[in-house]
Amino acid sequence: MAASPSSNALSRVIIFDTTLRDGEQSPGAAMNLEEKLRIARILEELGVDVMEAGFPIASKGDFEAVNEIAKTITQSTVCALARAHVGDIERAAEALKPAAQARIHTFISTSPLHMQHKLQMTPEKVHQAVIDSVTLARNLCDDVEWSAEDGSRTEHDFLCRCVEAAIKAGARTINIPDTVGYTTPQEYADLIKMLVNRVPNIDKAILSTHCHNDLGLAVANSLAGVIGGARQIECTINGLGERAGNAALEEIVMAIKVRQDLMPFVTNIKTEVITRASHLVSSITGFAVQPNKAIVGANAFAHESGIHQDGMIKNRQTYEIMTPQSVGLAKTSLKLGKLSGRNAFRTKLQELGYELGDNAMNDAFERFKTLADNKKEVFDEDIMALVDDEVARAHHRIRFLSLDIHAGSKGPPSATLEIAIDGTPAAATATGNGPVDAVFNAVKALVPHRATLQLYQVSAITHGTDAQAEVTVRLEEDGRTVNGQGADPDTIVSSARAYIHALNKLAIKRLRHTPPDPIRDGAINLKAV
Repeated sequence: MAASPSSNALSRVIIFDTTLRDGEQSPGAAMNLEEKLRIARILEELGVDVMEAGFPIASKGDFEAVNEIAKTITQSTVCALARAHVGDIERAAEALKPAAQARIHTFISTSPLHMQHKLQMTPEKVHQAVIDSVTLARNLCDDVEWSAEDGSRTEHDFLCRCVEAAIKAGARTINIPDTVGYTTPQEYADLIKMLVNRVPNIDKAILSTHCHNDLGLAVANSLAGVIGGARQIECTINGLGERAGNAALEEIVMAIKVRQDLMPFVTNIKTEVITRASHLVSSITGFAVQPNKAIVGANAFAHESGIHQDGMIKNRQTYEIMTPQSVGLAKTSLKLGKLSGRNAFRTKLQELGYELGDNAMNDAFERFKTLADNKKEVFDEDIMALVDDEVARAHHRIRFLSLDIHAGSKGPPSATLEIAIDGTPAAATATGNGPVDAVFNAVKALVPHRATLQLYQVSAITHGTDAQAEVTVRLEEDGRTVNGQGADPDTIVSSARAYIHALNKLAIKRLRHTPPDPIRDGAINLKAV
């Protein structure tokens, strides 16, 4: 496929989502198998072309997740990451065996800094590793992607050599990551153009972007790369990722859709699913979306200034460049309250894009009835929050059951908490400096751990004093960081749910490990293995 941006055949931009792999590397993010499957399904519904399901060599859990996603997903290509090592590549191929459409994504660092200090390899050995790894991957899988880690800081001559070699060895996609978020839009566009102009066989591969957000330029750099000739963008829901995160899928897709005058490209994304995907990923990972976040933030379509409100009344286009409906925020006609029945609730869920099984439906309906008893008006955002909250906890080992709080200006606050651990109920009563402290002490009494609280944050899902509270909790234990999130009309109950959510995440993280790097640690020659 030619890389010329003027070619009509190349008007479509491939969306490569790495929420399940790079997104999970966000400090605090961790997902179990069922959670990954739920996200994979909504990514498929969203219309992503390729989803990077994980890093199979990293752990048994990662292998199983990639393998199960490969069995489940039929419309999107399922991709697995592998370093330039035989064990990694063979493990990735094994995990991907059930996939209807599979891709192995192998990578190695190419910048002088990484080659010298991380890999401790000469450029010639790295160049050979590129050839050997892509060749092996191509023998095991028809669709191979190769990435030049730290590509934006790689010497141009050497980058061209490696790209040419990777394509010759069988790579159909060439990814040029801005691994540390260092580059700027013009610089990155020029880098892509340089490869288009200098690499002789570049017409046999698709160029891809993978930009991190350390300087807040990930989306801008990704779009600049497309203008420069790239036709795949690697991104994540809500911009999740290591350090400051990755390019946000929702921002990239809507920028392309809104600015067709400058970017005459199309994607396969069903934008009406964006908001629901954002909510689900936020609930599962425990990363709250900031209110002023573009596209999916609570304030993205809010207008408070009198001048803005006046303009909106006269013509919405005065202050809105896209409609809420275009990203799935359309208000539905069916209003729910405490007298609403199960069928009305199921219909509302269908209007919002949810299809739940009987057990999940029953659990969500019971929570809805409790919510409706406590709130004057139930908003769509409330429904989405309680469903996502229930879905995110469906397979947790530790589950919240009930909470009784005694607090006030007289006497120490106390909390009586009941939870279920692997299905077995347990209860404890504890005191603290405040009701939240008392709840957390009760949790510690039931689930002993060494984790320390790093963050406690409360926000309202909707407006009004009866709004549901969304609480985010961050715990740290032995260098592992996890986020937990909970939603409930009662802030203290929401706090308990968030803390328990974080502990379930911590249990997942304890099972994870970083695999040894045979290239870095032993400079293994792929051909010799």
